[in-house]
Amino acid sequence: MEFNKKVKVARNAECNHLEKKYPHNVLLYEETPTDTIKLEEFEQVALQRLQVLRIYEQAQARGLRLLTDEWKSFVQTELSNEGLKGYLRLITNAGIGNNTNNMTNSSKYEFELESRRKDYLSHFILRLVYCRSTELIRWFVTRELELFKHKFSSMTASEIKQFIKLHQLKYVPLSQEEKQSLKEDLIDSTVGYSAALVETLDFYKVPFTQVLDLVRTRRCLVHRGYCYITIHDVISIAASKQQELIENGLNCVKLLINEVDTDERLYRFIKSLHTSYTGKDYTINKSASVPIECLDDLSNKSFPLCMKICHEHIRTHHHLKHAGRMQYGLFLKGIGVTMEDSIRFWRDEFIKMMDAEKFAKNYQYNIEHNYGKRGSMTNYTPHSCLKIIKEVATPGSANGCPYRLYDQNTLRQKLSSVGLSVTHIQDVMQYVAKGHYQLACGKFFQISHNSPDEVAINHPNQYFELSQTLMGQRGESKTKRLPSKAATKNDFDTVFDNELWDVDMPIDNEENLSKQT
Repeated sequence: MEFNKKVKVARNAECNHLEKKYPHNVLLYEETPTDTIKLEEFEQVALQRLQVLRIYEQAQARGLRLLTDEWKSFVQTELSNEGLKGYLRLITNAGIGNNTNNMTNSSKYEFELESRRKDYLSHFILRLVYCRSTELIRWFVTRELELFKHKFSSMTASEIKQFIKLHQLKYVPLSQEEKQSLKEDLIDSTVGYSAALVETLDFYKVPFTQVLDLVRTRRCLVHRGYCYITIHDVISIAASKQQELIENGLNCVKLLINEVDTDERLYRFIKSLHTSYTGKDYTINKSASVPIECLDDLSNKSFPLCMKICHEHIRTHHHLKHAGRMQYGLFLKGIGVTMEDSIRFWRDEFIKMMDAEKFAKNYQYNIEHNYGKRGSMTNYTPHSCLKIIKEVATPGSANGCPYRLYDQNTLRQKLSSVGLSVTHIQDVMQYVAKGHYQLACGKFFQISHNSPDEVAINHPNQYFELSQTLMGQRGESKTKRLPSKAATKNDFDTVFDNELWDVDMPIDNEENLSKQT
């Protein structure tokens, strides 16, 4: 009994500590955290936040308007689907919460406090990643403000007042005398509010430079250099404050980043995080076995365009360069082709151009290596869309993303050759023109499978599984999250964004030896 009481006190003390340090679901990132955190958790919370920010990016790419019901529904559905329950709670239960009177006995409130902690820490971890270039800074600030505004928009008027008080923001409501003198102007300028409602609202007087978005859209009263905004429009000035804090923080981190990079444990993870894959682990498919005799038929029905091209290339030319073999070979592994069948598939094609002894000497080792049976014994992960999009294709190769690499005429011809009509080709090309290559792939899936639903494609093997499920070839399987250690080994050691980082990394000698033209 005494032991149980001590455990309960320790837990309550931790709750009290977290509540004092992170007192609100919506926080301004003002002070750099000094928490001690294990490297494994460091990687985990960073990956989760990156998943969240990518969901907001997807919402923007789909043309959904910020903070509309449709936008919120999409984001919250995706957060739920990805298992990001902590962020979902912070967004849908904004403010101090509903358990303040019974906080130490509420497991939900404990979960909420822990979610606040991870939210705060992960933001500062990602600053180490996104301070490196103007392009990275722009992406990060945009996504972070979308997350902040989403959380803020869920707060009630009383919770917004708590937020203002907590952060000691000097936004003083208009006195009744001032409000009465401007009553008619406030009614005229406050769109969507009745005269009776305007009288009950709190208004704040702020410099117009702090709410330029409201001035631009004529959503507030401007008078003698000041704007008069409602309690619900405080989101604009709070977001401006948050943006200023984030941008200044990124500039400060940039000055110190060389010191961080001296830590090899952090450097490789941080450097590759922006281009890392954060979805399901397709390292090996234990739920299905795909015989190589079915590959021609599957290529026509269930392969994404990038893999169709690889398959057609090897069937036509009986050879693929190293990058193409890695891309296509790991994809086949991920859909359920066994190592023995994979060796047989590649051998049957290659010996049409060379003898079997040369194949065994120069190429078979590489296939066994990908399955984790040779060399470092690493069970390599199939390439994600992000990695394929970043690849640079050399003349005569078939690797890379055709939506990014092909010129418009070539891509149109290719889409036409696989059965798309002129209208459908244009539907795909409109995403390509905007640089939304994964959305273009999703549209290609929707059209080729005659599906009424839009699909977000993040991985070629995801495309294959969705296709097979839609055609009834296999049941839906639960999504398995990519463990942080697996991600570190398979993605973070091999995926590098050289355009943004301009840093040369040593290449493993074994990889060099295995690369054949």
